[in-house]
Amino acid sequence: MTDAATTHDPEEALLTSRDLNGERPVLEPGEQVPYGHVLYAAALLGRSPAQVVARLTAMGYADVQDAGSPLPEAVALDDAALTRRESHDKWLHRWIDVAAPVSLRQVLETAEHTGRAPADIGRRLTALGYRLGGSGPLPETPDPRDVMLTRTDGRGDGEWLDWGDEVSADHVLEAADYVSCSPHAAAVRLASLGLKLPYTPEADDELLLTAGDTAGARWFGRYMEPPLGHVLDVARKTGRRPADLVDRLKALGLEGLGGSVPENPEDEDFVILSANLDGCRPWLDRNTVVGLRMEHILRASLVTERSPAEITARLTELGHWLHRNAKLPETADEADIRLLDTLDRSYLDNVHLEKVLRSASLTGRSPADVAARLTELGFTLPDEVEYPDVRGARAAS
Repeated sequence: MTDAATTHDPEEALLTSRDLNGERPVLEPGEQVPYGHVLYAAALLGRSPAQVVARLTAMGYADVQDAGSPLPEAVALDDAALTRRESHDKWLHRWIDVAAPVSLRQVLETAEHTGRAPADIGRRLTALGYRLGGSGPLPETPDPRDVMLTRTDGRGDGEWLDWGDEVSADHVLEAADYVSCSPHAAAVRLASLGLKLPYTPEADDELLLTAGDTAGARWFGRYMEPPLGHVLDVARKTGRRPADLVDRLKALGLEGLGGSVPENPEDEDFVILSANLDGCRPWLDRNTVVGLRMEHILRASLVTERSPAEITARLTELGHWLHRNAKLPETADEADIRLLDTLDRSYLDNVHLEKVLRSASLTGRSPADVAARLTELGFTLPDEVEYPDVRGARAAS
């Protein structure tokens, strides 16, 4: 058997080297020569694929893979490069197998590696004699996120979606999060790749799924419950019914809202549902563990000139709730708001001595006054101590 790597003919050395560089390792005469090897060699040498096959046959390589269709007359190097596999297992499988339909994953990996559009890759591979595993149009624009959008588990050893596969709403949300794009953009791209979504992407989805402008929290994701204020705001901007938007969120794979959704929200609803009480984002999240913070209710009372009880009743109608331990004052007081702002405890927590002393220091009130007022507001102070009725020297100054 002739070791082709030692031949004095440069063309023969190139043709028989596995990496088409004239170096070892070399193809064994008894093994099949891949179709991609033939096309790439033809492009490198400026020969036709038929001439390459004839030369290999003359050298003893009788088993050259057949595409089942006529060989192309000529092959450009850029097109021949498309037949190389660029995935993680490329060392085991150097070439796309012409005997099997080309997977969507392979088209997208080749598109990503070359910076060309998936549609262009599909057309060129077909012209070279390959069969695509699916039909239908592919995107005419490149997008380096395509490969990861079609992976079933972006953070693990997930498989890849293939031509015509069904895509769950959860996959859209998770894939969008992994590649840092909006779920709507991910849905549109997946649909353009010929995958079947459980819904048809709509233009309003982009606004409905936009959570904010900060990195890491720009879009709502799986298991998230969008604030009611956000839903009502989108309804106000788009003219759609709030209830319809809630249904749409469920179709998109997000959690449903926990409270009732008003058909015709009041103007003040936007105010009390906004975290800064200005009727704008950020919106008040529904806390299902500790409920509303008392200071929000008191601030809303001052802004709207409605009583704390009225604010609480309306927020309760809108899905929020006040913890059963809370004792709502009849009127809102700025002093109470300043006091509550110094407290990092909820109604589920005990307020120990050090917290009372800290609040006293920050507000300039005596520990006894702070302890008494927190007790009146429903907080639990378990420490059996006698709180001093004098303000600290620093606070008094």
